[in-house]
Amino acid sequence: MKTKLILLAAIFIGQFANAQMNENLKSVNQIPVLNMGTFHMGYTSDAQSTEFNENDEKNKQMVHEVARAIAAFKPTVIIVEQKAIYDEELNKLYQEYLKDPKLKIKDPNEVHLLGFELGRLAGVKKIYGIDHSMGYNYKIPNQIGEYNDKELYDSFMESALTLLRSRDKEKDVRRMLYNINTKLELDALLNLNADMLTHASTPGKSEGADQAARYYHRNLIMYSNLNQIPLTKDDRVFILMGGSHTAFFNMWLERSPKYQLVNTLDYLKEFK
Repeated sequence: MKTKLILLAAIFIGQFANAQMNENLKSVNQIPVLNMGTFHMGYTSDAQSTEFNENDEKNKQMVHEVARAIAAFKPTVIIVEQKAIYDEELNKLYQEYLKDPKLKIKDPNEVHLLGFELGRLAGVKKIYGIDHSMGYNYKIPNQIGEYNDKELYDSFMESALTLLRSRDKEKDVRRMLYNINTKLELDALLNLNADMLTHASTPGKSEGADQAARYYHRNLIMYSNLNQIPLTKDDRVFILMGGSHTAFFNMWLERSPKYQLVNTLDYLKEFK
């Protein structure tokens, strides 16, 4: 009995020490980050696209309702899936929007519809882009013939695409945005765009993994771009990207010593 108590005490002390060490690894002044996934509301070169009329007034109004809900987070910085080389042009348009929220933007996307309105409501002065282009061959599983996990790969892809298509049939963009940010869908997007490719390789090779690595690499560079933005302990960061990028960033943000990942669904729960 005594030995058992000593063992339990040792386990408890060890767990406490690990928890304390994890806390010590965290920065005292972590920066809150609300990392929100979206579908692309305008033109996209992505393999999977969502049918959405970005010029429809009802759709625009619903997106603005989401912006209002997110504004409760009180962001001071907005970051979007756009290359930094276009920041000057983007912010010039943003300043025009701040002066006239009824500004007609030709072919608006999620940055204009959601990002601009959120920035206006929250008083954000500047928007930053962190995107990085990097092609990869997501069709490789269909090009290499037979491989060990082909049945598993095909079955998963069918299930994941069915999930995404069922979401895309929603007429309520508010609920679509809620669903995108659930763990179920973010995990599906991560698998769909990268992890399942590791199952598609022929003996002695790594064709699928090589392509998945390229997508991981793209997202790592985007995360590096985030880390190059000058932020202070008083900042509150909102990130708006396609859902697969959001899924990658969540992995890194939740174990980061610099950032504190905020639960996006806490701000979207009224649209569930």
